Amino acid sequence: MWRKDDFEPYAKMCADPDVMRFLGGRTFDRLEAWRHMAFFVGHWQLLDYGNWAVEEKTTGDFVGRIGFMNPDGWPAFEIGWTLGRQFWGRGYATEGGRRALEYAFDELDRDHVISLIHPENKSSIRVAERLGEELEGQTELMGHDVLIYGIDRPRR
Repeated sequence: MWRKDDFEPYAKMCADPDVMRFLGGRTFDRLEAWRHMAFFVGHWQLLDYGNWAVEEKTTGDFVGRIGFMNPDGWPAFEIGWTLGRQFWGRGYATEGGRRALEYAFDELDRDHVISLIHPENKSSIRVAERLGEELEGQTELMGHDVLIYGIDRPRR
């Protein structure tokens, strides 16, 4: 769960142009980062699910966020991930995404989960594909064109 101590590394991550390139295309100042982090906490309070703050097991360092979004007006129940640049390429998004999908299907009883991904974000597309998601279409979200990747609950 999010803690106040997560704010400094979260604000640093949100101020990194490389991290934010495909997330609206602009960085967040400290106030915007605070409001965004509070959005995640509020999402949990209102919907009983959301994004987790992710930390590295061995060091306890803040890695990023992985989890779910589905606020009013959102295209569908979404899994997403954003990691600090220093943690890219280590498999954390895939590892966390797999566990989050298990949670979505087993604990939240979801039948279908999507990921909304900027068409040029090849790294996130690869993560979605490793998770078993397939391209389902595209849509516009908050003024940006995004691809819709999705996965159905596994049959047992």
